[in-house]
Amino acid sequence: MTQPRSKTEVTRNAEFKKIEALLREKDILVSSEEAEVTERLSSRGYGVPENEKLTLSFYEALFLLSKGIIEVKSKKPKKKIGFETLLQRYQSFEKNAWVKYLIYRDLRSRGYVAREGFGLGIDFRVYERGEYGKETATYLIFGIQEGQPVTVEELARALKYVQSLKKKLVLAVLNRRGEVVYYSISQLTLK
Repeated sequence: MTQPRSKTEVTRNAEFKKIEALLREKDILVSSEEAEVTERLSSRGYGVPENEKLTLSFYEALFLLSKGIIEVKSKKPKKKIGFETLLQRYQSFEKNAWVKYLIYRDLRSRGYVAREGFGLGIDFRVYERGEYGKETATYLIFGIQEGQPVTVEELARALKYVQSLKKKLVLAVLNRRGEVVYYSISQLTLK
């Protein structure tokens, strides 16, 4: 004979039900019947709200897919999309897709909220733990892969831009072992 399930057990199972998401051309759309699903993801720093739906970037979708939180499906024919297929789709228009995803995953696993960057090589805006939605981003991340050439002019331009915003520039380097190493960058003045 099965025991009646407690209210908390039912709630816990509902929380672990995978959220359905739809693959689009350049992003992934979460359109849940339940508004609290999109609100819960949005309040944790995922996606951009769009008419009671939520638009996820590919790196966000890859992260949530790897954690078993979402299930991505194609439009026609309506079938599940796996991690590899989603990554290949992302790589079709973003040459540094794998690097961006690994940096994003590392930041998230450390408890930070990472949002889309501002351009000029800035990949992510990173919020202090517990500050998302309350404060502006503290750090701006410039991501590269070890061995990938970056000019001093590129870094100087990004640094000047970041300092004009009164933020801190962090260079995130993906090494050959797939680990991310972070370096704080500041201006050096020689006299």
